[in-house]
Amino acid sequence: MATLARIACFFVLIAFLARSLQEPLRENVSGFVGRNAAEVNILLLTAHPDDECMFFSPTILAIRHLVEYPNGPPMLNREPRLHSMCLSVGNADGLGDVRRNELSTSLEVLGILKDRRRLVDIPELQDDISSSWDESVIAQVLEPYVIQNNITDIMTFDSRGISDHPNHKSLPRGVLHLISTFQQKHPNTPTPRLFTLLSHTLADKYIGPLAPLLAKFDILAGGLLQRYGFVSQSTSGLPVFVAGVHEYRQAFGAMMQHKSQLVWFRWLYMLFSRYMWVNEWVELVPPS
Repeated sequence: MATLARIACFFVLIAFLARSLQEPLRENVSGFVGRNAAEVNILLLTAHPDDECMFFSPTILAIRHLVEYPNGPPMLNREPRLHSMCLSVGNADGLGDVRRNELSTSLEVLGILKDRRRLVDIPELQDDISSSWDESVIAQVLEPYVIQNNITDIMTFDSRGISDHPNHKSLPRGVLHLISTFQQKHPNTPTPRLFTLLSHTLADKYIGPLAPLLAKFDILAGGLLQRYGFVSQSTSGLPVFVAGVHEYRQAFGAMMQHKSQLVWFRWLYMLFSRYMWVNEWVELVPPS
């Protein structure tokens, strides 16, 4: 009887964990839609084709559903508008034309509209794992797009770049360079905010489906502590997007469009990386 009870408990636990993985979850994201959603224009800034699905897919897929309406799905013109800008074609191995097309089909899978995409290919911003990019060049490329599309928020890598790639690490510096002088150049246009994706240690980076389970536990535990007065606010305060199984499969499908990049270690990445499941964001404010 005791053995049967243990087996039953085991299967109940497995069912509970599987159910926990099913649904997406988000926390502290009101800042992204604290204004009229129709006025929110978010720019996802990446360095190379495949960054969008390898690192940012939980956020991309969640932003498309941030605004909910009781009478049906969100209307396209009432959602926060999500834009994508990639600063290189990923030509390190001479596959720039191939990767350009792969990026396009990946963004289709992720649901970013064609008129909200920009792919940059200039000599100063080429895929190179041994060199950083000039922050002033990044700012010059960004500035006209930000103005023309009324960009309110820019989301990109943090100073560690998730994978420590120097091109990744250059992006937040370029955005900070842009926004530090933005009001002087454009006094009648609100300065966009900068959010950076939190880098984790190697031990936390590759824990696979444990990542969303632990993230959801942290969010729910923090909510309970707040409800019963043990803490005055969410324990971390960070905007967090946690994918469900459907979103993970969609991100996996987007990565499958990057056929030129599907070497053995990227299959391992797709199976075990926390960034396929969880994104945590930190807002960076330039010094006064």
